[in-house]
Amino acid sequence: HTNRRRNLDADRSFFTEEKLGQAEKTELDAHLENLLARADCTKNWTEKIYRQTEILLQPNPSARIEEFFYEKLDKKIPSRITNGELLGQYMQDAANDFGAATPYGSTLMKVGEYQRKLGETEREFMQTSAISFLTPLRNFLEGDWRTISRERRLLENRRLDLDVCKARLKKAKVAEAKASAEHELRVAQTEFDRQAEVTRLLLEGISSTHVNHLRCLHEFVEAQATYYAQCHRLMQELQRELARFPNTFTVTPSISAGPSGVAQSAMPAAPHSKAMEADGLKIEEVQAPAAGTRKAKVLYDYDAADATELSLMADELITVYTVPGMDPDWLIGERGNQKGKVPVTYLELLS
Repeated sequence: HTNRRRNLDADRSFFTEEKLGQAEKTELDAHLENLLARADCTKNWTEKIYRQTEILLQPNPSARIEEFFYEKLDKKIPSRITNGELLGQYMQDAANDFGAATPYGSTLMKVGEYQRKLGETEREFMQTSAISFLTPLRNFLEGDWRTISRERRLLENRRLDLDVCKARLKKAKVAEAKASAEHELRVAQTEFDRQAEVTRLLLEGISSTHVNHLRCLHEFVEAQATYYAQCHRLMQELQRELARFPNTFTVTPSISAGPSGVAQSAMPAAPHSKAMEADGLKIEEVQAPAAGTRKAKVLYDYDAADATELSLMADELITVYTVPGMDPDWLIGERGNQKGKVPVTYLELLS
């Protein structure tokens, strides 16, 4: 057997002749060729999906490289704060400096709290997706595919050995040489057939790989749906919280000289205010605009907190107006027969 292998190795140049079409090449059966093509397609797309999912979950290339080395060294990857958590921390630190009791400070504190919650939700999503989706894809690429590749290379060597034996048999002239060549051909054919069967069984396992990856894909979608639903819920909570905050947009207007030299406020006057001058200037009530009502476009979804409020859906058009003594942060909104208070910050008033 050793001598035969030595002779076969000496004839490896036969491979070059096959490539140039100068020697006979044993062809694989159609079924095996189809399995090979399907396996290559699976490997290529799995690799691309894996790499892009990595980028989706961790956009920072430096962080990805660091995690790669931790995995190769079989060490636990250190917990890393997300961008949302970091932003939330900055906002809350700023709120403490500005004064948590001020309108801007209190709002920063609240928004920072929810940014941190969003960051924690993102980190949970990344961890879940890495376990349920990325790990199975990587296991295929680093495990099953390497085994398949090794057996394919071995099959190619067996095929080349077989073709060398066929060529040697054709060249044999004397009976003794023919007998030896025929024996080597039978052995080479047996080894080739055995390796083809091993390779075929491995390649047929690609169907099981597809089933496993399909299950992992469903788990990935579930993780995404949960993540985005949690984000949406948190943002709705934050919008409701901010809508109940005191008016944070009221600032002391600066005074500047108008065209006539008379000092004027840089802020526009409140529309259509009714004043009484018995005890100086005193606004008693704010009337609706001259047109009476206005149309407004809803910017975000809003869930009514009680029966006095009107729930809103993003992008719908409603009619709005104010009433005497009403909080300037709110308007009365009407949609058909429905009516209730709506927060001004959720609306875009249309002319």
